[in-house]
Amino acid sequence: MTDESTYLKTVEQRLLWLSHWMIHNANHIRPKADGIKVGGHQASSASMVSIMTALYFSALRPEDRVAVKPHASPVFHAMHYLMGNLSREKMENFRGYGGVQSYPSRTKDTDDVDFSTGSVGLGVAITSFASLVQDYIRAKPWGAEAPAGRMVALMGDAELDEGNIYEALQEGWKNNLRNCWWIIDYNRQSLDGIVREGLFERIEKIFDAFGWDVMRVKYGRLQRAAFEEPGGDALRGWIDRCPNAEYSALTYMGGAVWRRRLMEDLGDQGPVSALIERRSDAALAELMENLGGNCVQTMAETFAAIDHDRPTCILAYTIKGWGTPIAGHKDNHGGLMTKAQMAEWQVRMGVPEGAEWEPLAAVRDPDGLRAFLARVPFFTRYPRRFAEDRLAVPAIAAPADREISTQTAFGKMLGELARDTGPLAVRIVTTSPDVTGTTSLGPWVNRRKLFARKAQADAFIEHRIPSTAKWEFAPEGQHIELGIAEMNLFVLLGAAGLAHSLWGRRLIPIGTVYDPFVHRGLDALNYACYQDARFIIVGTPSGVTLAPEGGAHQSVGTPLTGMAQDGLAAFEPAFADELAVILEWAFDYLQRDGEGDPDERTWLRDETGGSVYLRLTTQPLEQPGKRADDRFRQGAIDGAYWLREPGPNCSVVIAYQGAVAAEAIASAGLVGEHRRDIGVLAVTSADRLAAGWTAAQRARAQGNATAQSHIERLLALLPETCRIVTVLDGHPAALAWLGSVAGHRTIVHGVEHFGQTGTISDLHRHFGIDRIAISNSVAKFTYGPDF
Repeated sequence: MTDESTYLKTVEQRLLWLSHWMIHNANHIRPKADGIKVGGHQASSASMVSIMTALYFSALRPEDRVAVKPHASPVFHAMHYLMGNLSREKMENFRGYGGVQSYPSRTKDTDDVDFSTGSVGLGVAITSFASLVQDYIRAKPWGAEAPAGRMVALMGDAELDEGNIYEALQEGWKNNLRNCWWIIDYNRQSLDGIVREGLFERIEKIFDAFGWDVMRVKYGRLQRAAFEEPGGDALRGWIDRCPNAEYSALTYMGGAVWRRRLMEDLGDQGPVSALIERRSDAALAELMENLGGNCVQTMAETFAAIDHDRPTCILAYTIKGWGTPIAGHKDNHGGLMTKAQMAEWQVRMGVPEGAEWEPLAAVRDPDGLRAFLARVPFFTRYPRRFAEDRLAVPAIAAPADREISTQTAFGKMLGELARDTGPLAVRIVTTSPDVTGTTSLGPWVNRRKLFARKAQADAFIEHRIPSTAKWEFAPEGQHIELGIAEMNLFVLLGAAGLAHSLWGRRLIPIGTVYDPFVHRGLDALNYACYQDARFIIVGTPSGVTLAPEGGAHQSVGTPLTGMAQDGLAAFEPAFADELAVILEWAFDYLQRDGEGDPDERTWLRDETGGSVYLRLTTQPLEQPGKRADDRFRQGAIDGAYWLREPGPNCSVVIAYQGAVAAEAIASAGLVGEHRRDIGVLAVTSADRLAAGWTAAQRARAQGNATAQSHIERLLALLPETCRIVTVLDGHPAALAWLGSVAGHRTIVHGVEHFGQTGTISDLHRHFGIDRIAISNSVAKFTYGPDF
């Protein structure tokens, strides 16, 4: 072997030991406060160790980005520990509070994670969309010098059961995907069993159909050498015919059983018998377990042979638990080496007692290895994340229409931004899963075009056929059109929302989707937020107010999703001027990179930035007069303001959110004929209000007696006897908590069940969110006349 191959083998063995010792320490040595298993996936780490060693220490460059298989997290952390990028304290506290995380996390780990992984399949897909985003950035004048790297996914074979993988493959094909590697750890074992026979053939056909190169790496260096010996063809044939489950079981039982089984099956055939007999039991086991993915030299050669930018799937055959006493056992996914097994294995690995945490323990040439590690290209720049200054946010003006819906207003605001040549407008990238026109992105797309690496004219324009949509593709385009899969939408937003960190070029991603289908992509939305990607998602149309479409297209629970989702500030404005204020704020909020302390005024910890969700509607509403005072603007951002301020004797407050504004206001007018002192609270964000309230409670519990949230200040104006009636076109729980803030009795209106077709007035009446239902609640709640 060459010096590099020798050092790669040494690194592989160090990573194998350190990753497994870290897991062993967490489960068998570190005190357990809870008395439960900590876990850590030793076997899944072992099957990836050769692949990751070859990838990181021979193939990658600093500009390359990797999504690491979740269960190979220990190898990833061991690698950074070996390189001096991670403290022993973090390693010792694996899966503990403040220690390295169970699965790689951009936000929780400190060792240069490119993409968070954990919800299997999503980390794979994001590399495809990251490659698309990289092409998008580098096609622009402001991004031409951005680093260009390969987007690599390390994945388990069981991840191929995830449907989002195939949605991503199709989208990649449509967008001429390049510079993307998916490396499959084909150990043929999952949590509950053995992968079915012949799966690799179907995998290869699928990838081939979508234009990928497929490299099957089945045999390691030892096996290939043995195949060249007399009788080698017979041995190779036996390996190819052996069922997955049988191969795993033989691996677990070891060299003597391998010998007996091979001799039984192959018989006395002269050359092949001699091939087997020339090897000791240990050497025979090493040979049979030397699959391609467990051979660091073979994997390094495989990576080095890729000399093109075509998307490439590398199917690397491995042994789950390779190199450890639990190799091949069908229960090893969640299994751990016992203390006795670890002690025996430690001797085999040559690690002295007391030197378990030493990075270079058992290394024969530590100086030579240190010199090798210092030359590894991938680690020459650390950390590898970029930063970029904030983009100046232009003033966003509301359309002047007397009557307009928030969806239409959103489209007009983006249409005006499309005319802008400022720094923020050129960084906006919009995307939508086949609903671009019906979510009001048309004006933006007509001016800014669709993105493609190669220009493609609109045939309708060329043939002078009238159309409201100008469907012109060009490298300068600023809209990425997707197919109808909502998972792809959120994975793309996640990739684009990390552009400032991955490429040093900030994007302002804006996605639109029918609001009920936010839930279709909820796992990917959560995934994007978990890694602190920054984007705006617009759910529109929403609620039963989308009356003619029926229950399948009418969202109910999304207001609660907006409140519950971490990393996402959710708004539901009713009027265009509210939306303008919120959108302008959102453009800044996306760019806040965690600086500073929680805002002293609102006690919102999320003032350090995040993504934004806008729940909009197609129902036109009569707009209020011009409102530009600071109290209105700040109230719209903080989550609520008094549309009709209560007096000192206020008996009832109607608090509404979103599309039902007209019904709430009309109800206040009806009730006002009998009660003069009525308040109307315009809620623009139940999410922001609730977050501020709970944050203020935490602050007071920690000793800051003066902390007060925005909603507490608003409701402090009300007498104790005042009642609150809440209403929204969504689940009533989104506002039901308002009565708890200051102890006011509350009655709620909203939608709790699937909708149906009808007119808006039909459905508002059916669900009790119309003006009459609201007014009757006020009357019964405060002892007045019915309506």
